[in-house]
Amino acid sequence: MSQTCFVLIAAALLVVQLCMGEKSCTIWSSAGAVVQRDTSFKVYCTFNCKCRGSMYSGHPSTPQKHTELNSTTIYFKVVNITKNRTYSCQCNCSPTLDPCGLDIFTGYVPDRPKNLSCIYKVLNNKSGDVLCTWNRGRHTYLRDKTELWLRTVAGNHTSEPERHNVSSKGTGSLSVRFTVLRSVQFIYVWVQAHNELGPVVSATVDYTLTDIATPSPPVLGQPECSSRECVFTVEQPVRTQHLQIQYKAAEQTWTSYPDQSVQMSTVQAWSISSLEPYSLYHFRARSRFSTGLWSQWSTNTSSRTQEEAPAKELDVWYAESAFDLKSLRVYWKEPHISIARGKILGYRVRVYRPDSGLDLVTNFSRDARNYSVPTCANCEVTVWARNSKGLSPPATITAHHTKVSAKSSQDVQVTTGNHNVTISWREPETALLPASYVVEWHPEGQKLEELRWVRLGGSDDHAVITGIKPFECYEGAVYVFYSDSSVTRMMFSGVTTLESAPEVGPSFQETVEGQIVKVTWTELPRSKRRGCITNYTIYLENSSGHQQQYSIPASDRTYVIQPLSPSIYSLWMTASTAEGEGPVGQQMKFLIQQGTLLTNVLVFGAISLIVVIVCLCHFSAVNQKFWVFCQCLMLDVVPDPANSKWAKECTHEKGKMNLQQQRSNSSTTEEEEEPILVDIEELPRQSGDISTSTNASSQLPPQISLSLDVTPPYPATTYIKSLSQDSDSSDHTQSTTVDYISSHGLGDMEEDQEEEDQEEEEEEEMLGFFPSHHLFSGPMGFGGKLTLDAVKIDFCSDFFQDS
Repeated sequence: MSQTCFVLIAAALLVVQLCMGEKSCTIWSSAGAVVQRDTSFKVYCTFNCKCRGSMYSGHPSTPQKHTELNSTTIYFKVVNITKNRTYSCQCNCSPTLDPCGLDIFTGYVPDRPKNLSCIYKVLNNKSGDVLCTWNRGRHTYLRDKTELWLRTVAGNHTSEPERHNVSSKGTGSLSVRFTVLRSVQFIYVWVQAHNELGPVVSATVDYTLTDIATPSPPVLGQPECSSRECVFTVEQPVRTQHLQIQYKAAEQTWTSYPDQSVQMSTVQAWSISSLEPYSLYHFRARSRFSTGLWSQWSTNTSSRTQEEAPAKELDVWYAESAFDLKSLRVYWKEPHISIARGKILGYRVRVYRPDSGLDLVTNFSRDARNYSVPTCANCEVTVWARNSKGLSPPATITAHHTKVSAKSSQDVQVTTGNHNVTISWREPETALLPASYVVEWHPEGQKLEELRWVRLGGSDDHAVITGIKPFECYEGAVYVFYSDSSVTRMMFSGVTTLESAPEVGPSFQETVEGQIVKVTWTELPRSKRRGCITNYTIYLENSSGHQQQYSIPASDRTYVIQPLSPSIYSLWMTASTAEGEGPVGQQMKFLIQQGTLLTNVLVFGAISLIVVIVCLCHFSAVNQKFWVFCQCLMLDVVPDPANSKWAKECTHEKGKMNLQQQRSNSSTTEEEEEPILVDIEELPRQSGDISTSTNASSQLPPQISLSLDVTPPYPATTYIKSLSQDSDSSDHTQSTTVDYISSHGLGDMEEDQEEEDQEEEEEEEMLGFFPSHHLFSGPMGFGGKLTLDAVKIDFCSDFFQDS
C-alpha cells in the first residue's frame, strides 16, 4: 500500500514538473527590471544543474561573452544601455530544461512640470470651468502617472486637496479641466508625476479667479448688408463689459471696430459701416469682463455687400493698324472689384465722328476686351462698364494719328531680369511738365493681338513689366501726355529675358532674272526664333566652290544679288540672335546662263534712250529740231515743189521765169551772179509716187519770190531738184524726189489742186498729235537764184545747220 502511494506521488510530481516546465537557471539584474537609459549594470544567471551555461541577448538570440562568478553563476556587464533588451541563459544538461530569461525596460525619470497656468471660463452665473495646462517635459519611454492637485478657497473655507488624474500619453503639454462654483475666490494647484524610476512634483501656483476669468466666445448672427453697411446680432451667455469686433474683406488683414466699453446684454445688434460695395466681408467677435482675460474669437460669419455703379472710368488704350492708318482698335482692362462695385454685365462703346456727325453706340458682353473701329481718322471713342446699378464714368480715347511726335529711342533704357523687365526714361526737356505716361509692350509683330499697357503718373520715371515670356522678343513704346493734349512717343524694341540661337533657318524663294537673283523669305515661327532676330545671312556658292555671304537687317524680307556670272549656284540662309547663328534651312540651286547679261544691257540702254527723248521733247527748241529730223527720214511724205502755186501758173506763161530771192533775216549782202545749175538724173518710175506726193508750198516760207523759165510739159518722170542759198552763216540745201507736172494741161492741174487741198487737211490732222509749238514756225531763208531746171531742196542740211 505504501509502495503504491510512493509511485503515485512520484508520478504526480513528474506531471507537475512537465506542466510547469522546470527552469534550468535563475536570471536577475543588479539594477532591477527597469533601468534608466545611459546607465551600466550587470545581469546574473545561476544554474540549477551542474553543467556549462551560456548567456544570450536580443531576438534572435545572440551569444554574449559572459564572466564566471563561481561554479554555478555567470554574469554579463551591460554598458550605457539605450533601449529595451531581453537577456536569457541556457544550460546543456540531461534531462533538458527550459532556459531562463529577463526583459529590461529603459527610460527616464519624469521631468518636473513647468509653466503651469490656468484660466477660468465662466459658463453661466453659477459655475465655470477651470482649464490648467503645463509642459510635461521630455518623453520618459515608460508608463507615467500624472495628477493635478487642487485646493479651493471660498470665503473663509479652504477645501481639502482634490486629485484629478491626467492622461500622460505623448509629449509636450498636458491639460486638465475641472469645474468650480462662482463662489470660489482663490485656487491652489500643483502637478505630481511618477513612474517606476521615481516621482516629481511641480511648484504650487495660486490664482484669484477674477484675474483669470474669461467669458465664453460670442455667437454672431448672419449679417444683413447694404452697399456700405452690415448689421448682425451678438449673443453671449453672460453679461460682459467689453466687446471687440473685427472684419476683413477677402485676402486682407483684420480690421478692429472701435472697442465697446458698455454693458453688454446677452443679445444685441451691431452694425459695421464704411464698407466697400460688392465685397465679401468676414466678421468675428470676442468679449471680456471688467477684469480678466479676453474670450476666444467667435466662429467667423460672412456676407457680401450690395452693388453700386462703377466708381471710376475704365483703363482704356488704343492701337493703330500698320496696314490701315485710318482704322483704330480700342482696348480696355477689366476693372478691379473696388472700381467695378458689382458684377460687370457688359460694356458700351460709342464712336463719334465730328466731321460727319455720326454717333454710333454698341453694347458688348462682359468678356469683350477690345473693339476695332473702321475708318476712324479723326474720331472719339468712349467706353463704359455696366453693372446692375448703372454705368461707370466715361473713358474717352482720341486717335493721335498725326498728333504723336516721335522722340529718340535713346531716351529709353531697358534693364532685363530673370522674369521681368524695367523700362526707364529721362524726363523730357520741355516747358510743359508731363501729366502722365503710358508704357505699352507686346510680342514682336503681335501688337493688335497681345497688346498690354500700364498707366503711370507724371512724376514716374520707370515701369516694371512682369509676365515676360522667355525666348520671346518684345517691343513697345513710352507715351508722354502733356497738359496741352500733346503727345510724344519713345520707342523701344529687342527686349527679351532669355534667348538662344534660332532653332531653324528661314524659308525662302529665289527668282532668277538674267544675271539678277531676287531672294524673298518669311519670318521664322515665333516658337522657333528663341529670342530677338538681329540679322539674316544669305550664303551663295558657285560651281567652283567660291562662297559669298550677305548680311541683311532683321526688318528686311527681300534681297537682290547682282550681277552674277554664268554658273550653277547654291543658295541657303540662316537667322541669328544675340546668342548666335541658327542652323541652315533649305538649300536651293539655280543656273545663270551665258549671254543674258548683254541682252539685259541692250534692253536697258534702249529703254533709257526712249526715256531721255521723251523728256527732251518737253522743251520747244528740241521739239522743233526733232520734228524736222523726222521729216528727213519720211521721204514718202516730202512736199512736191511741182505742185506748188507758182508751178501751176507756168501753164499761163511760156519762156523763162527768173526766181528772185528776197533778203533773209540773216542780213545777207552778197548777191548771186549766176544761177547754180545741177545735173538731172533719170530715175525709174516707182509705184505709189503719185499717191504719196505732198504739196511743198506749205513748207516754203513766204519770204521766197520765184521766177521760173518753164519749157513745154514733159512726160511724167522723176528727177532730183536742188535749191541753193547763200548765207552769212551757212549754206542750206534741201532735196526731195518729186514728179513732173502732167502734160494733160490745166484740167489735170485743177484735179491736182483738189488733191492738194485734201492732202493739206490730212497733214494738218497728222500734225495735231504733236506739241502745240509748231516745228516750222521759224522763218526759212534762201539765197541766190533758182530755176525750175535746177531745183534741189535739202531739209536735212537746214536741220543740222541750225543745230
